[in-house]
Amino acid sequence: MPRPATGSVTLVGAGPGDPDLLTVAAVKALAAADVVLYDHLVSDGILDLAHPKAERICVGKRSGRHSLPQDEINALIGAQALMGRRVVRLKGGDPMIFGRAGEEIDHLDGLGIPVRVVPGITAALGCAASTGLSLTRRGVARAVTFVTAHGRDGERFEPDWARLADPNGTLAIYMGREQARAVGQGLTGAGLPPDTPVLAVENGCRPDERQHRTTLGAMAADGVAAGRGPTLLLVGEALRPRGAGTVGVGVGAAHAVDTLGAGGDVG
Repeated sequence: MPRPATGSVTLVGAGPGDPDLLTVAAVKALAAADVVLYDHLVSDGILDLAHPKAERICVGKRSGRHSLPQDEINALIGAQALMGRRVVRLKGGDPMIFGRAGEEIDHLDGLGIPVRVVPGITAALGCAASTGLSLTRRGVARAVTFVTAHGRDGERFEPDWARLADPNGTLAIYMGREQARAVGQGLTGAGLPPDTPVLAVENGCRPDERQHRTTLGAMAADGVAAGRGPTLLLVGEALRPRGAGTVGVGVGAAHAVDTLGAGGDVG
């Protein structure tokens, strides 16, 4: 039988979890998909926007464990497109920020398969909106740095602390719960004051979002008291609470705010 015409692949950013934060382009891509290959962290509310007859295949990761190695994910995306299907590769946050999109695009380019990217709201921006705190603030923070606390499989977490310890910037550390103590120790060791504010946002932009407040010195000793959900660490003077020490309500999720003492659990 003749081989079907090559399909297409769209890398879609699912945003930080709230379906209302998807772009219009993302919703249209899901509605037109024949098959959706999605990450574990993509919510059911977002998956429900896919075409009712679209096949759904979970290929993502949870707490650093991958259901499929990346090369197998690449091969699966390519195989689906070569069958003539419209493929959506659905990634949490933005595909181009810590999402291995580059590896998938390179593989598809090699097969001659057209690829389109639909950006999504990355976790740091979603959590900033949810907490009502700007990551940049005139006279306080003039830059934002995105860092992942996980490297390639088996790679040690050894960032350049001296470069990251900028008192005039904000750090957004993705997947940071398990490395919280190391982050606190590395940044204080590189010169950031121990009283530098830290806001850990667990399950950002979801109904079960929790915000955990601490300082860099306390985090170096005790970690953060987040649960098992994905946790973003925001570090810097811009994270000081507004007004009388409370954080504002942002995009509509129900929030809880913890002020941490000793004995924080990094999870």
